[in-house]
Amino acid sequence: MDTTTLLLDTGNTAWLIVATILVLLMTIPGIALFYGGLVRQKNVLSIIMQSLLIVAVISIIWVSFGYSFVFGTSLVESGSPLGAVIGGFDKVFLRGITLDTLAAGQIPELLFVLFQCMFAVITPALILGSFAERVKFSGFLLFTVLWSVLVYIPMAHWVWGGGFLQQMGAIDFAGGTVVHINAGISALVMALMVGRRSDYKAGHPMTPHNVTFVFMGTAFLWLGWFGFNAGSGLCADGLAANAFLVTHLATCVASLTWMAIDWILHRKPTTVGACTGAVAGLVAITPAAGTVDILGAICIGLISSLVCFYMVAVVKPKLGYDDTLDAFGVHGIGGIVGSILTGVFATRFISGEGGVEGALYGDWHQLWIQVFATLISIAFSAVMTFILFKVTDKLVGIRVDKRVEEEGLDIYEHGESAYNR
Repeated sequence: MDTTTLLLDTGNTAWLIVATILVLLMTIPGIALFYGGLVRQKNVLSIIMQSLLIVAVISIIWVSFGYSFVFGTSLVESGSPLGAVIGGFDKVFLRGITLDTLAAGQIPELLFVLFQCMFAVITPALILGSFAERVKFSGFLLFTVLWSVLVYIPMAHWVWGGGFLQQMGAIDFAGGTVVHINAGISALVMALMVGRRSDYKAGHPMTPHNVTFVFMGTAFLWLGWFGFNAGSGLCADGLAANAFLVTHLATCVASLTWMAIDWILHRKPTTVGACTGAVAGLVAITPAAGTVDILGAICIGLISSLVCFYMVAVVKPKLGYDDTLDAFGVHGIGGIVGSILTGVFATRFISGEGGVEGALYGDWHQLWIQVFATLISIAFSAVMTFILFKVTDKLVGIRVDKRVEEEGLDIYEHGESAYNR
């Protein structure tokens, strides 16, 4: 359909402007505060600086060629086999996109560019939690640029830009595979390859330096996620309202579930636990927000919190890997759970007549598509992250010296201290 012949929908446009702002809030200040509060005082500025620089650098990459590689149409429409893995070069530096060019939902394509930019920004920011407190700023920056270009951009095209996973019918409404599995699996690989912090002891988590920051970060993430999920339909309509509702409901269930487990096992309901559970629920409902009803939301919130808690509290200490802020345990595992359960709880009550249904409603085929897409995402992210780690380590180095790690990255890497008397 030639969207340039359509009239601008001011309601959809206004909503997407708000949604774009909300998604930006997820990275700065959301991730910056959430991760910053969880690390020790000597490393909080390194997290804030990394979050801020990701926004700046990835936004430039996205506008320059990232958007074209994901949503360009030249290779797809030409019938080239490359169209299954990359969009094309027709929209490099937003060539051909004017003030009057419209995208789906009858919104300005320039706004769609910026909305999708926020997804490209937050995805590498999630990986920060796996190697916090022990990676050089230069190594982080080079790895992030390479990862965004060679991992995020191809995956986004495969799922959202007309690539082979989208053609297969894989459902990822707002980023279960593209964002969370992609970042979460990469986080695990990075944690394993960087190695443990010098003073890390499996089963003895280090005390967060500012739990208030963790709560504030969670609040920004929860708020921003409404733009993330409810905005992904690109319209101010009933589907957006349902995505809003199920996102909130799944998050509430997941937060309460994690808190209850904490209370039962450790005799104390903790703030960090409730916040972590909320994030797990937000992650898991993301791919399903456009296809499930409240039953699916409740089940996904409950199951994701149980599984993520087990990974964080049992599996990680048992295996001994140092995923500093549980980027894999929450985002990777939550994304996997959500992606697969989408194939269980999707219903035509939400997806519409002729839409998708999950295994719970008799369509097992959709479940197998979800499993396949999940496995492809895991394999691609793991292999590419391994390669990019080796390249980055060879070129600039990744791990800081032992003394820098002991004294803190804030002073040695940035020449600043977060708290001065």
